[in-house]
Amino acid sequence: MRSDVEDLMPRLLPIETANKTEALRLNEGAPRNPQEYLRQVQLEASLCPEVVVAQIDPMKLRKAQTVNASVSGCQAAPEGLSPSLGWQRQQVANFSDIRQSIAKHRRHWSTQTLDENVVMPKLSDEEGWKTFCLGETAYKATAASGTHLEPSSALDYSKMGFPPFLSIVSRLNQTTVLALLEILVGWFEEAELVPQLGRWLYALLACLEKPLIPEAHSIIRQLARRCGQLRTTLPSQEDTRLPALNLLICLVARYFEQNDLADQHE
Repeated sequence: MRSDVEDLMPRLLPIETANKTEALRLNEGAPRNPQEYLRQVQLEASLCPEVVVAQIDPMKLRKAQTVNASVSGCQAAPEGLSPSLGWQRQQVANFSDIRQSIAKHRRHWSTQTLDENVVMPKLSDEEGWKTFCLGETAYKATAASGTHLEPSSALDYSKMGFPPFLSIVSRLNQTTVLALLEILVGWFEEAELVPQLGRWLYALLACLEKPLIPEAHSIIRQLARRCGQLRTTLPSQEDTRLPALNLLICLVARYFEQNDLADQHE
């Protein structure tokens, strides 16, 4: 078989085959010149088996990890609730401008002094982040009863949640942006779209860098599907939640190129 291979693949550097005496000498020490080096390589190659079978112990194989990724799209919008293609294009253009502005001024805003009452939770503190972004009024009341209570007129951010000020979101690195998106989208799965949540979701999407990593793809698709699901429950096109739901679906589908989730032009 080796001769057949050599016929198909002619040698680029023809080397005479070493005799037994020379082979023994080549094995005893380092080659003294290029000719001996090539002969030594030839000798080592001739000693290798043509077919090698690996011995694998099945008991030592780790079970392969799999990721379950849902590829289902958004539920179709009820008649009259789907935005026009022109509206979607305008929202994408506005969103792109905002992202560019944030990126341009991120360093400036990240150096701005925060008020003493602004205490950002640790990354692992999910409950702290929910209260920080949504406020005790929306988060705790919704978690307890499933209904949203109107915030008081007093400007108490601990009660109504901290808005996504540029001085705050500019301090978030991509790990925190993605973790916070996952926390809020997970909460949104069992709750309504309150204004505080909508503002934070928009701001975090504006800070999410492209190209997206797989985890980011999964989270924003989950967000769009939840918006589509909630949109089907709206009583009419006059519902105040409709523009926000359409906007989030639009940005995920059109800007972040999840085209299968996009609302089609009517």
